[in-house]
Amino acid sequence: MAMERLRSTLTKGNLWLYILSLLTESPAYPGEIKENVESKYGFSPATITFYSVLYRLRREGLVKKSSDDFRAKYRITEKGKDELSRGRNFIEKVLRQTAA
Repeated sequence: MAMERLRSTLTKGNLWLYILSLLTESPAYPGEIKENVESKYGFSPATITFYSVLYRLRREGLVKKSSDDFRAKYRITEKGKDELSRGRNFIEKVLRQTAA
């Protein structure tokens, strides 16, 4: 039970990390990003959750749409790269602090 909560928190609960990480590789359409989360990281976020997180990332300036067209690619911004780096550093810090 504890492991299931941890897995859920570190995956679906922090979906933004996975989205930003994928976008460092190349810009992508939302459907591609969602598919790549599943194929690369092994979990499938709910569609509404995925789009909610993507919208928040855009609103915060961490990702940017290539156009206002319905089918537009997203790319990570410099602010998004900085935030991803901060997130990764925080996770590494937690791992070091909990190491035996």
